[in-house]
Amino acid sequence: MNEMQMENQVLVNDRDHRELGKELELFLLMDEGQGFPFYLPKGLILKNLLIDYWRRVHQREDYVEISTPIMLSRSLWEKSGHWDHYKDNMYTTSVDDRDYAIKPMNCPGGMLVYKSKPHSYKEFPIRMGELGIVHRAELSGTLHGLMRARCFTQDDAHIFMREDQVLSEIQGVMKLIDEVYSVFGFSYEIELSTRPENSIGSDEDWELAINSLKAAVEGIGKPYAINEGDGAFYGPKLDFHVKDSLGRTWQCGTIQLDFQLPMRFDLDYIGEDGQKHRPIMLHRVVFGSIDRFMGILIEHYAGKFPAWLSPVQVKILPVSDRHVEYAKEIEKLLKANNIRVEVDLHDEKLGYKIREARMDRVPYMIILGDKEMENHSIAVRDRDGAEGAQDMGQMQVEEFVKLVQDRVSKLK
Repeated sequence: MNEMQMENQVLVNDRDHRELGKELELFLLMDEGQGFPFYLPKGLILKNLLIDYWRRVHQREDYVEISTPIMLSRSLWEKSGHWDHYKDNMYTTSVDDRDYAIKPMNCPGGMLVYKSKPHSYKEFPIRMGELGIVHRAELSGTLHGLMRARCFTQDDAHIFMREDQVLSEIQGVMKLIDEVYSVFGFSYEIELSTRPENSIGSDEDWELAINSLKAAVEGIGKPYAINEGDGAFYGPKLDFHVKDSLGRTWQCGTIQLDFQLPMRFDLDYIGEDGQKHRPIMLHRVVFGSIDRFMGILIEHYAGKFPAWLSPVQVKILPVSDRHVEYAKEIEKLLKANNIRVEVDLHDEKLGYKIREARMDRVPYMIILGDKEMENHSIAVRDRDGAEGAQDMGQMQVEEFVKLVQDRVSKLK
């Protein structure tokens, strides 16, 4: 290993999301549940912030949200084709002498929701999102923190559409993915994955689906590579590989064009001609696994999340016990303005508290001593300043609240 490789390896190790997850009290990996992460309060705040953001952008794009059961009958998975093509990755059980599987993906449940009532061509496209918890029977040797887990939340959506809407819907998802990744500072590359050996459907359907994806990505002017034989068993897909701050790539988003599951589930809609027609379907994710995306973000930012994503945005450091009551007063004011804040009540010197706040990667520190109490002001330090902590001087609480809110609104 040469000197540059050794330096890069040190950088990777310093950003290991498993170590940072424990250090920053985000999540735990326990022997009692290998591959099943335990989320701590701060980690759940981070996960919920990603979910809140996901919901905002999807509601804007006219997605409806559903939730389907975590366990469904074997007969459903046989109908979808997953039992034949994916059962080695599925956890199974028996209930009332019937075989069931814990879902490894959300699409069959979405099929049943669509099929639960009749549909007209006027409703299309129907964009149906689901933040579904899925389980996959990964081998223990392949597990890697949040990056490869046995249980995770997938930000799925299934779009049901007419043939004349295929191009615009694929491109609409591509634009949404581009917008979301830019918020986190990610560039990305696109791969078009074609028909695998273990697949279903006719050659004609596959050719049409592959050509549709090509037309969509070429029409939007994005470069792409061909990944032969790595499509889903029911259709080809566009995979989006994000590039992090160390130049590593991670497969996150995907768009899969599917003619097969609507046929297997006998889905239909009433067309303008009054006759029944078969919808075409997109499977798509933006984050992919929200848990995995969190792991990528932890390493991308080295735990120094932007203010809008930080589980704790402000740490208040009273200089001594006589400043604690004032610290709690400031804490209350910040919480009233929806700013996530903690007060360091440890019986330690100020220097120690400052070092701890820096280790916690908190965006802002507020230091409160006699001068601040007398002036009813606060002394602020910015994590992202020179040498990791820029002294911003004294200011009024209202001024600081506006500063944080303005910064957060710009980064969302």
